[in-house]
Amino acid sequence: MKQNLTKAIVEILDGRNKNKTVEVLFNPTEYSVEYSATFQETAPPGLSNPIIQFVNGNSQVLTMDLLFDTYSNEASADVSERTRAFTDLVSIDGDLHAPPRVRFLWGTFEFKAVVEQVSQVFTMFVSDGTPVRATLSVTFKQYRPISEQLEQPRLNSADKTKRRVFESHDSLWNMAYREYGEVKFWRLIAWENRIENPRRIEPGTVLTLPPIEDFRDLEVFNADNT
Repeated sequence: MKQNLTKAIVEILDGRNKNKTVEVLFNPTEYSVEYSATFQETAPPGLSNPIIQFVNGNSQVLTMDLLFDTYSNEASADVSERTRAFTDLVSIDGDLHAPPRVRFLWGTFEFKAVVEQVSQVFTMFVSDGTPVRATLSVTFKQYRPISEQLEQPRLNSADKTKRRVFESHDSLWNMAYREYGEVKFWRLIAWENRIENPRRIEPGTVLTLPPIEDFRDLEVFNADNT
């Protein structure tokens, strides 16, 4: 039984062309999805290797090459008329004052993003110079609104002991909020690291952050330190 070919499409999610779909001429032969994270290196005095600290996760990046050809089936029409729908996705939408958000769909694969880059290479021309074949290298960068990210649980692994390098611009209050979600836990960090004056911590000091289970007796600890 012959199966119908599912065409990959890009759906525009907002702006003047909201709900409009852009269909590829030929499905990609492959695509790649890049996952990455950002780490910061700090070199405390006296250590042979720097300490690597996780900073944040990065947006996923989807890349693919798309072929467009108007020589055979479209009477040698200018292929740029077909590719313009893709190149326009990096243009500023007048309603949004930014390029629109999109969703790439192909079969069961779905990717919400903005189009970060489109590189167009023309590879075939008719006698008058009209381009009839082009390859687009398209880069989609994952887009997730803040409201969606805040709905997810924290991924700080607060149940594990961690070590952080204290930097000149940091404070125990900020560190406690980043790691545990509440400023008041700065006291436990100070207690764990025997810090008498939290305002006088040398930059480069490696601090131990105890797991969340150590906060069970925190009410008594707070009562003694208020």
